Amino acid sequence: MRKSLLWVLSGLVILLALSVNTHAQQSIVLNTANEPPNSTKDYTGINDLVLKEAFRRIGYDLTIIRLPSERALINANDGVEDGNFARVEGLSSIYPNLIQVPEEITRFEFVMFSKKSGVVIKDWKGLKPFHVGIVTGWKILETNITGTKSLTKVKDGAALFNLLKAGRVEIIVYDKRQGLALLRDLGMKNIYIIEPPLAVKGMFVSLHQKHKELAPKLAAAIRGMKKDGTYKRIVNEVLASVMRGVHE
Repeated sequence: MRKSLLWVLSGLVILLALSVNTHAQQSIVLNTANEPPNSTKDYTGINDLVLKEAFRRIGYDLTIIRLPSERALINANDGVEDGNFARVEGLSSIYPNLIQVPEEITRFEFVMFSKKSGVVIKDWKGLKPFHVGIVTGWKILETNITGTKSLTKVKDGAALFNLLKAGRVEIIVYDKRQGLALLRDLGMKNIYIIEPPLAVKGMFVSLHQKHKELAPKLAAAIRGMKKDGTYKRIVNEVLASVMRGVHE
């Protein structure tokens, strides 16, 4: 009788262990150079929360680390981290190990900022007469901004706006929403947005090719979040808190 009971208990322990193992979340690490409201230091930005939930839905715990833009791409391509967000499409020609997840997680408005009001620039070519600043690793800008009076590249958004404040460039190009948050956080005044945007682009997650089987699953999870209202709720909640006090 005692032996039978032990066998039953042993079987229950094995079944419990198998059940726990079956439902255990796997781990994945993405890097990003995004700024608030897309990504924050405590990883409660829009993209942070959207991706944490999307990965949870496909059985993964997501860890996010912050890196300079160019370093983030290099690391993701080399497999140091498992991927990167958020990037324009079409990076595979430069970073062949990166697989784009086919569902955008946000959109960037690539606008210009200047200390001068009333500047009129309608397209990329309109930047040619100016001293311009951008962030290293923003490939759409590196590709399209050429032939300017000068082009200065810096490591991140804060350095970019300080470059403009110091008068070392006349125009900087950056994402509108992240730029407005940076102006607020840096306490900068009398910086003007030049619109319309030079481009408006969907931004994506890029996974290292060792995780290519996750790309369609993650895309489906993000689409599901958009359909069931989770995505919109996260965006609205983050914008209400992270962007509080930001005025265009």
